[in-house]
Amino acid sequence: MNYKLKTQTMQKVFFASDHAGFALKNELLEYVRGLGYEVEDCGAYEYDEDDDYPDFVHKAARKVSEGWARGQSPRAIVLGGSGQGEAMVANRHAHVRAAVWYGGALDIVTLSRTHNDANILSLGARFLSDVEAKDAVRIWLETDFSGDERHVRRIRKLNDFHM
Repeated sequence: MNYKLKTQTMQKVFFASDHAGFALKNELLEYVRGLGYEVEDCGAYEYDEDDDYPDFVHKAARKVSEGWARGQSPRAIVLGGSGQGEAMVANRHAHVRAAVWYGGALDIVTLSRTHNDANILSLGARFLSDVEAKDAVRIWLETDFSGDERHVRRIRKLNDFHM
């Protein structure tokens, strides 16, 4: 499948989390809405310590995948305890490039956009304060993909694995 550089205009930001990211997800939903983005909550819709992150992350990742297949450029923010499992679920979908961040240098968040055109940010809620998460989300949403040919070439190669 050929990767085509999308317009930098983002249509919507989808959110998903399990119980571990539930409170932070709800806070980030309002924060991102306040930044002027259209948001959609894909669950969990209530706190349940026995829920499973794949149930919610698949919904958000599917919406991102389908949007990109139609030539749009939606993004998603998914949350869990570490963000690792959530990224694994998301990355099973075509057109999805999920990056994990659970603290540390914010350069990782920026590079996930400029180099990899990451369209899902997976956050490790157990490792982040509300302020850290908001800073990372704002930077990630405001950072455009560079469009450099070497990065486009690499993304095309990634997409070739989704047959």
